Amino acid sequence: MKTVNHWIGGKTVEGTSGNYGPVTDPATGAVTTQVALASLEEVDAAVAAAKDAYATWGTSSLAARTAVLFRYRALLDARRDDIAELITAEHGKVHSDALGEVARGLEIVELACGITTQLKGELSTQVSSRVDVSSIRQSLGVVAGITPFNFPAMVPMWMFPLAIACGNTFVLKPSEKDPSAANRLAELAAEAGLPDGVLNVLHGDKVAVDGLLNHPDVAAVSFVGSTPIARYIHATASANGKRVQALGGAKNHMLVLPDADLDVAADAAVSAAYGSAGERCMAISAVVAVGAVGDELVARIKERAEKIKIGPGNDPTSEMGPLITAAHRDKVASYVTGAAAQGADVVLDGTGYTVEGFEDGHWIGLSLLDHVSTDSDAYKDEIFGPVLCVLRAETYEEGVALMNASPFGNGTAIFTRDGGAARRFQLEIEAGMVGVNVPIPVPVGYHSFGGWKDSLFGDHHIYGNDGVHFYTRGKVVTTRWPDPADAPAGVDLGFPRNH
Repeated sequence: MKTVNHWIGGKTVEGTSGNYGPVTDPATGAVTTQVALASLEEVDAAVAAAKDAYATWGTSSLAARTAVLFRYRALLDARRDDIAELITAEHGKVHSDALGEVARGLEIVELACGITTQLKGELSTQVSSRVDVSSIRQSLGVVAGITPFNFPAMVPMWMFPLAIACGNTFVLKPSEKDPSAANRLAELAAEAGLPDGVLNVLHGDKVAVDGLLNHPDVAAVSFVGSTPIARYIHATASANGKRVQALGGAKNHMLVLPDADLDVAADAAVSAAYGSAGERCMAISAVVAVGAVGDELVARIKERAEKIKIGPGNDPTSEMGPLITAAHRDKVASYVTGAAAQGADVVLDGTGYTVEGFEDGHWIGLSLLDHVSTDSDAYKDEIFGPVLCVLRAETYEEGVALMNASPFGNGTAIFTRDGGAARRFQLEIEAGMVGVNVPIPVPVGYHSFGGWKDSLFGDHHIYGNDGVHFYTRGKVVTTRWPDPADAPAGVDLGFPRNH
């Protein structure tokens, strides 16, 4: 059986803990690979490699860093199909979706290639007699990233390219459910000329996570995952004096006003709810239909959902693949089977779905629940599967109040032809990312990604300007140089005279 080992100090390092986790092909249910799970000693080794590399990488020139990143970008572009195949094999998403994931990760590599302009400081001259003040940004040291299973290439690329471009070194702890893409990213970085130890990949479970959160040589931690774990990451790392950005879960709503184009809204709801089998934190999982449009909107969503082709991710005709594990499939199904008892109309029930020839895969069909109550489990919880809830509101105000009452505030969308309503919505809604007739408003790389409320713990969003600020710290330098023409004036212990 294939074994995925760690990548430490620029080379593959076999696991020594004796503990391994299974990696499953979601389409067949078969265990195809095992992944080494790190011990605390292996955590120490990865951090030590990063710390040693920081001694030279942290003082390297911007030109040297960007040269590596430009080569890295070219290699990723050339190997994007290979990376997508690894994602499909272990996560299960269809190949086109996996390619899209790589493309979105490449955006951040491209942003990192332009780090020279992002790290420019500020200068004020002559703030007092012969006194200048400058502001600069410097790297932190060793930083860590803990990433989820649903985007095994994209989310790591949201983190480490910017971190290393800013002069830090990086320890990545990817999900143990689909670990191979992370190793491939590190191998290509080495091929691009990234010095040994600047990027390390440490596989593991809670032992590895806690080891990084408690390690005295780790200066900052980036995390993307569920809200309970994000809260734990933030509390633990912060208690240890580390800088933290921890992105949590979501229950993203889409508000559909009576004037919306219902065909466009239905298309958007289907793609946003069921794409990547709903396993994404920016999925639309709740549609709020305002006024009399609900019945017609649900009918159009149902019509489109029934045509989605579900099958193995490596089948070009498949539009949606399986879920990551059998346990997760069963959990998602439980929300659908319990929905009717909690007052919902089950318009589509995908819990009995199988694919001929792949009966042991982690399959589930598309589910659509109408007239869902805000008290029901299907509404309150982040399901992370292909289940769409539809709620009803009589007015715009009622719909917005319903959405703002959610503890989550990751992404949201409004569908309308009314510019005034859209403008009001983007100001009144309590979420970090807003789409106007855009169902999944993931910002481009040079803007930052992040939510509000229980969807984000920490002060910084990820990538964009916030990412650069997170991976650097500010320093202000006040300088006075005597004029050579002046004689020494002696020591003045007072404040500089500004006027």
